[in-house]
Amino acid sequence: MRNASRSIGAVLGCVILFSASCVFAQDWPQWRGANRDGKVTGFTAPQTWPKALTQKWKVTVGSGDSTPALVGDKLYVFARQGEDEVTVCLNAADGKEVWKDKYATPSFSGPASRLHLGPRSSPAVADGKVVTLGANGVVSCLDAATGKVAWRKDSAKEGFPGLPTFHTGMSPLIVDKMAIVQLGSEGNGAILAYDLGTGEQKWKWAGEGPMYASPALLTAEGAKQVVTLTSKSIVGVGLTDGKLLWQVPFAPTGMSYNAATPIVDGQTIYVSGAGRGTKALKIEKKDAGFAATELWSNDKLAVQFNTPVLKDGLLFGLTDKGSFFCINAKDGKEAWTDSAKRSRGFAAVVDAGSVLLGLPDNSELVVFKPSDKEFAEVAKIKVADTATYAHPVIAGNKVFVKDQDAVALLTIE
Repeated sequence: MRNASRSIGAVLGCVILFSASCVFAQDWPQWRGANRDGKVTGFTAPQTWPKALTQKWKVTVGSGDSTPALVGDKLYVFARQGEDEVTVCLNAADGKEVWKDKYATPSFSGPASRLHLGPRSSPAVADGKVVTLGANGVVSCLDAATGKVAWRKDSAKEGFPGLPTFHTGMSPLIVDKMAIVQLGSEGNGAILAYDLGTGEQKWKWAGEGPMYASPALLTAEGAKQVVTLTSKSIVGVGLTDGKLLWQVPFAPTGMSYNAATPIVDGQTIYVSGAGRGTKALKIEKKDAGFAATELWSNDKLAVQFNTPVLKDGLLFGLTDKGSFFCINAKDGKEAWTDSAKRSRGFAAVVDAGSVLLGLPDNSELVVFKPSDKEFAEVAKIKVADTATYAHPVIAGNKVFVKDQDAVALLTIE
């Protein structure tokens, strides 16, 4: 498909056959997809959903909650095998291993290990590189074609020896030839930018440490900003120099966490956290800097371990109590909340065009309509035998599912 001289008929044939070697518009190269917004491209929902998906292959890759990255005909999986954290490159068509990188890292026990023995962070793939962040704070940059290590950093050696209570949870962001990560503990950490090619530290902002949220990119008044939730706040820092541009308090209390990725819509962002509700903020130029103005706040509905998707002016997610919900993004008013309890707040929700796909940790893929009137379930399909904490990766009629220790290719037929 990359060869412009190919006929339109051949290209359409490739799409119809969903050949892994043809997929590129449907890449899922990082956390929450190509644009970090949870939106699937190129998906056509079947008129009638099957009762089960067809398994094409399944490969044991190791434990972890990391969502695989799909780029072209390659699937990049980050997991733990024994005493090592590994990045495995698989052929998306048949699951066969192309290469594997590994490094030894200490295991962990206690609250951090309950059903979560491997990495939580999802790999980012761009500019021929794969960037991962291990559960113990190891940042790796690998050649996407060969798996050769370009550079590797250790959080402790970077000056941030601690970790969040449940270990690292953020997923790297690659932008403008830089890898953006958050390292350290809640009390001593930073947002850092590394040169993607060399690993040279370009800048850092050490005002607050991380929790479990991942950053997003926002452009306001022509200025690119890295927007993320820290241990106590929502912040925007300049992409070019890491300087703090604005900051809004958003501190968790009790058994709540900052774990959701900010949802960016132009210069408006939506953030959510258990115990604090869901909020909309407008980022605008003010004097010599920027300011965040609250547009609305819904104190009733909030997420814990998932990030909503924005579709047609509506926010769809899973509450911290485990129910799907819909909020009007214009005024923050609740449209509906489903009565069923499906999870402990863990879920992936993606926008697949005519339908939304939700995958709670009970491993049941829930297909529902993007309606503001009511929760309208279309189908519910079991896709794994063990818990699922990763996003499903959708490419055409293909669904890649990572469960506790394996990744499988399922197809909608």
